[in-house]
Amino acid sequence: MQKITRAALGMFLGLSLSGWAVAGEPPATGLGQAWPNAVDVSASPNWHVYVFVLNGIKYIQVNDLNGHVIGAIGTAGGQFITLPVGEYSQYVSTPQQRAASTSAVQAATPTTVYRDNSTVITAAPQSSGVTVLGAAMSNTCQDPASCGTLN
Repeated sequence: MQKITRAALGMFLGLSLSGWAVAGEPPATGLGQAWPNAVDVSASPNWHVYVFVLNGIKYIQVNDLNGHVIGAIGTAGGQFITLPVGEYSQYVSTPQQRAASTSAVQAATPTTVYRDNSTVITAAPQSSGVTVLGAAMSNTCQDPASCGTLN
């Protein structure tokens, strides 16, 4: 009987600890949703930013305060890709890909909406109502105004 109790206790502890390990990782689903079941990791109170991880690739989604998806970026190993997600996905700029041109002028100073040890993302509202997102490696970006955003 004591062996069964130990085995049951060991299995219970193993399952409990594995749940904690999984809970610490960002979710792998929900990208593109207005209110995904993910933690808002925004560096600014004026934006919502969600991070998803799948197969070693980090996907970062930026939403406005109303939940509208603005754009999303995938990144791994210093490489970035603009994802076809969000109202202004064509206005996302990365080191590998420039955003589509807009004739509007920048209406506000770019705001850092997300920063971690490898990535920084800025949002720059334009006079036309469009928001231009810029992604860059965080170790090369010290000034939010020059972090890959278009003016």
